[in-house]
Amino acid sequence: MSMTLNEGLKLGFMARMATRADAVEVVNLAEGNGFDSLWLGDHLVFAVPILDPLIQLAQAAALSDRLTVATGVYLLALRHPTPTAKMAATLDHISGGRFIFGTGVGGEFPGEFAAAGVPHKERGARTSESIEVIRKLWSGEEITHKGRHFELPPTRMLPAPVQAGGPPIWVGGRSPAALRRAATLSDGWISYVVTPEMFAESLATIQANMAEAGRSVEGFGTGHLLFFRIDDDFDTAWDKATDHLSTRYAMDFRKPAKRYAALGTPEQVAESVRKFHAAGVRHLVLDHTGPLDESNAQLQRFATEVTPLLADLL
Repeated sequence: MSMTLNEGLKLGFMARMATRADAVEVVNLAEGNGFDSLWLGDHLVFAVPILDPLIQLAQAAALSDRLTVATGVYLLALRHPTPTAKMAATLDHISGGRFIFGTGVGGEFPGEFAAAGVPHKERGARTSESIEVIRKLWSGEEITHKGRHFELPPTRMLPAPVQAGGPPIWVGGRSPAALRRAATLSDGWISYVVTPEMFAESLATIQANMAEAGRSVEGFGTGHLLFFRIDDDFDTAWDKATDHLSTRYAMDFRKPAKRYAALGTPEQVAESVRKFHAAGVRHLVLDHTGPLDESNAQLQRFATEVTPLLADLL
């Protein structure tokens, strides 16, 4: 993939910070170990407890002068784009322009769409139109919009975000529609639950779609959320990852865990990371799988035992 292969690898992780004390600990862990970014997922209704990502990231941004904060990913279709644009612009100000707005359609929990009064089958179209509306509002100019799902009268939203044109919008997903959305509407793509081979194939599809649309690939972000678990051996890591992910996604995740996660010894985990880097990943977002109270210890272990094995990429 020609768009980013000459760049090094940036490391971030999915943060778990239910309290201010948690946030302080997570920020210190990230800054003290050379991580570049903190990421949070998004659901209104989920199989496990989850808080609002934009509010949590605002707290983290206020505790750090260096770290990028990012959503991975925010389910745009569950909200109206106008208040979403305001909240995202506010977070861009609070962070001093250190915000990546990762977006996606979701859908694995249809009940949260029903709870929000949003037809499940419209989530893709609503997401695409919301991106269009949000970019207009972030311009700081007076805009109008009349689309399939949203209509805005002459509207000017101020202040405009700190970052020119607004925070980078990254699109998540694996489907052909998601890849087209990433190619035509976004500044980057973030995947999850794919193999390195699948990542490379999808990235080639995105690049082809961008060329067809006349878009430049310069500066396009490539990210991947990677489940990981470090242990003394592969089987122990696999067992713990399976237990956690099966509960989190309310399904038997044993086979997917083996296929998609980086598991085992530090050397085995590092080898998995290298495969994703070779496939074109330049922003790796680590997501610990295992007992939740071991998350920070696992991230510390990654920094201490895996990162030195990747020194030539960082």
